[in-house]
This record gives sequence, C-alpha cells and structure tokens, in this order.
Amino acid sequence: MGVSFTKHLSKRILILLLGNLLSINSFAEPAEFDCVIEPDEVINLSSPVPGILESISVDRSDLVKQGQVLAQLHSGVEKANVELAKAKATFDGDIESRKASLNYASRKYKRTAELFSKKAISFDLKDEAATEARVAKMALHQARENKQIAQLELNRAEELLKLRTIISPIDGIVVDRTISAGAYVKTQPVLQIAKVDPLRVETYVPTALFHKIKIGMKAEIIPEAPSEGVFPAVVTIVDKVIDAASGTFSIRLELPNKENKIPAGLKCKVRFIVSKENKVASS
Repeated sequence: MGVSFTKHLSKRILILLLGNLLSINSFAEPAEFDCVIEPDEVINLSSPVPGILESISVDRSDLVKQGQVLAQLHSGVEKANVELAKAKATFDGDIESRKASLNYASRKYKRTAELFSKKAISFDLKDEAATEARVAKMALHQARENKQIAQLELNRAEELLKLRTIISPIDGIVVDRTISAGAYVKTQPVLQIAKVDPLRVETYVPTALFHKIKIGMKAEIIPEAPSEGVFPAVVTIVDKVIDAASGTFSIRLELPNKENKIPAGLKCKVRFIVSKENKVASS
C-alpha cells in the first residue's frame, strides 16, 4: 500500500473536484457537495538508526496507541551499555571514601593548628596539614562531579537504546506493514500509521460561497456505503486562494470518529449548516 495510498487519495480528490464542477451550474438549495473522507494524518514510520529488526508486534488494520512499542531492533550491545552506565551512576564508594579522607584531613589540620598556636610544631607541619585538607576537599568535589558525569552517560546510553525502538507517535490504525522481523532496516519505512479520529473531509465549493462558509461552521457528512447515517463535522480550513480555472475553492472539515465507525477513503456528501441570515449558502 504505502505511497500508493496517498496517490489514490489525490486521484479521488481530483475526481471529486470534477464532480462538483458538474453540479455548480445547477446549484440550488439545499445542495450537497461531493467530498472525500481521509485520515487526519498518515505517517510513515522508520528506524532512526540502521539495524536488524528483532520483532514487530503489529500488522495491518491493528489499532495502536500513542507511545505504544510497535517494533524493536536488535539491541543487546545497547542494553549492556545501559547496565554498565547504571552501575557507574549508582556507585557511591568513591564519594564515601573521599568523605572519610576529608574528615580525617580536617581533624588532622585542626589538631595541627592548635599545636602551632602553642608553638609546639613548626609552620611547615601546619601548612602540610592545611594542604592535605584542601586536596581531600577537592578530591571529594571531583568524585561528586564524576558521579554526575556517570549519570549523564547513563542518560545517553538510555537514549541510544530508545533509538532501537519504534514507537507510535499517534493513536491510529496500521495501514501498511512493509517489512518483517529479521530484515535489515536502514531508511525504508517499516510501518504506515493513519490517524482516523478525527477524520479529515475535503471538498470543493463554488466561489459564490466564498464569504458564506467560515471556520467553525457546522456541517453534515453523509458517507457512501458501507457506512450509514449522517455525521456532524466542523469546518477547520477555508482556502484563501480560489482556483480561477474551475471557479472553486477548497474546504476542509473535521469529522469525529471516536468508535472508528467510519473508514477513511470513502466518498461522501456534505451539507453546510448555516443561520437563516446566510441560508443562501446552505449546501
């Protein structure tokens, strides 16, 4: 399916435009315009890093949730690096050792300073004890910095491991699966995901309605079979550029689809709901 899915929708929009052009001259109230129901988004998912695909947990038509793990690359080395970095980041032995050294050096300096004040030892011995205390303090500071660096290395190792996992960025449905476990992944798409709640409805209307249809206006969508019924929608985009050749402009509507009752890719009819003052634009 893949890229052909998008090309198929583009062809259907062209057919819909031609169909609406045929009905413009006979425009009368209340009118219905041809439209096409599309996914709100279609995303091709690939791996950010090359590798061997270890597993893929979904297939065509499966519903997926945002944040759900869809596929996993072989990541033994990356997992080992995470465990190593975690061990370094949680090791406190060096800091505790440096603390003990600083406490000892501080006590030694205090005793030496008292003896020096009584002129019982030379200045050199006092200076030596003071230097040892400063060095011990710097060593403790360095040990703490090393632990912070180890934590950063852990964060980096975890992020590298995440790159081996393909996660869904949206709630949606799997449109296509192009590869299987064991294959080498480089830049090619692995899965195509479509967001089907809400759906996107595209239609073209004559320029006579240009100032009548506005963002936020309500409408009714009547899908073709197999869907049945009339569904509420809202105008989200009104193109500001009119196509001079056809005398039409494009309208996009948002169609809620919480229970996934309406499949994407259907043809439909749209009727715009307007106030009595603007009922000349009813369609």
